[in-house]
Amino acid sequence: MEGTDVRQAVRQKYGEIATAVKSGGAACCGPSCCSTEDPITGNLYDKEETTGLPAAAVTASLGCGNPTALIDLHEGETVLDLGSGGGIDVLLSARRVGARGKVYGLDMTDEMLDLARENQRKAGVTNVEFLKGDIQTIPLPSNSVDVVISNCVINLAPDKSEVLPEAFRVLKPGGRFAVSDVVVRGEVPPAVRRDMALWVGCIGGALDEADYRKKLISAGFEDVGIETWRVYESLGEGMDGKVASAFIRATKPK
Repeated sequence: MEGTDVRQAVRQKYGEIATAVKSGGAACCGPSCCSTEDPITGNLYDKEETTGLPAAAVTASLGCGNPTALIDLHEGETVLDLGSGGGIDVLLSARRVGARGKVYGLDMTDEMLDLARENQRKAGVTNVEFLKGDIQTIPLPSNSVDVVISNCVINLAPDKSEVLPEAFRVLKPGGRFAVSDVVVRGEVPPAVRRDMALWVGCIGGALDEADYRKKLISAGFEDVGIETWRVYESLGEGMDGKVASAFIRATKPK
């Protein structure tokens, strides 16, 4: 798959999702519609967590996990969310780092950024900044954030070997990487890798668990852990049981 084609397809699809959510519609991501019943995106957040958040931030959540539940965030820390979408994980993180902390949301889609900023305004959150950019070239200085989170976005990047070193670069020494992502287990049919709809739907570009670990270590991370927690059946295309959501953690050495 050509990187420019993947970026364009992702930008177009998620721009359409943001536009639909802003007009009161549902969010639909690729091969299947996302809802509370969707096997990948459904039932990821407790009602207590989403209480007080704008409805559009919750509706536009197209993740495969809850990265804010993966890690202890502390008062005053700086957090970066790669591919922040409608902003749900940014807003949840902002609560936990408090007024002395800062949370950046990075997204390449103008419509999603507009939606996220509107959600920020509605929520009355001031310790948040949404940035436009590509997760393969993060527009922040080196050694500037304490925690990198992401929710089902790294699999969308054409070149993960650029994303993970960039995440490593912006983390401070001792900084933590805690993301939710889709991974594959075993050989994937070539047709799946070539299917743009499956790329946009978070399956076609997903890394194998072992490859994900190797790439994190190659980027410089240590204490790498990958924990699969939802394995998906009935996906067709020879993919039954080969796709899972995973919690992925790592640390930048001190």
